Amino acid sequence: MADENAQNSNQQATGPQFSVQRIYLKDASFEAPATPVIFTKQWKPEINLDLNTRTKNLGENHFEVVLTLTVTAKVEDETAFLIEVQQAGIFQIAGLAEAELNHTLGAFCPNILFPYARESVDSLATKGSFPALMLAPVNFEALYAQRMQQQAAQAQEGETQAH
Repeated sequence: MADENAQNSNQQATGPQFSVQRIYLKDASFEAPATPVIFTKQWKPEINLDLNTRTKNLGENHFEVVLTLTVTAKVEDETAFLIEVQQAGIFQIAGLAEAELNHTLGAFCPNILFPYARESVDSLATKGSFPALMLAPVNFEALYAQRMQQQAAQAQEGETQAH
C-alpha cells in the first residue's frame, strides 16, 4: 500500500505542475496633465486601454509574467489622466509541452494577473480624484488565439516571399 502511494505521488510529480509563487506590482505611474482645468469640464471621458504581456524564464521551471495596462482618459481632446501599471507574477510551471507552456504563459497567467492590475488602475484613478474605471474583463484566450493566427499568417507570408 505504501509503495502504491509512493508510486502515485511520483506519477503526479512528473505530470503537469502549476503554482503561483508571487504576485506583485512591478511599476505604476499616474499623470494628470490637464489638472485642475479638467475638473471643471463635464466628465464624459474617452477611455483607451492598451494591453501588453512579456515573459521571462527565471530558470528551474519559474517564469515571470508581466501584464502592462496603459489607460488614457481624454475629455474634449485633453488628456485627463494617463495610468500605466505593470502587474507581475512568478509562476512555477513544469511538465508542459512547449505549445501548452506558451499558452499558459500567454493567456492563463495574464488572466490571473488582470484583476490585480485593474484594482491598481482604479486605486490610482481615485487617488487622483477621478472616478474608478472598473475596466471590463479581458478575454486573454481570444487575444492569445488572435496573436497565434497573426504569427502563423506572417510565417506563411514569409515562406511565400522566400519562394
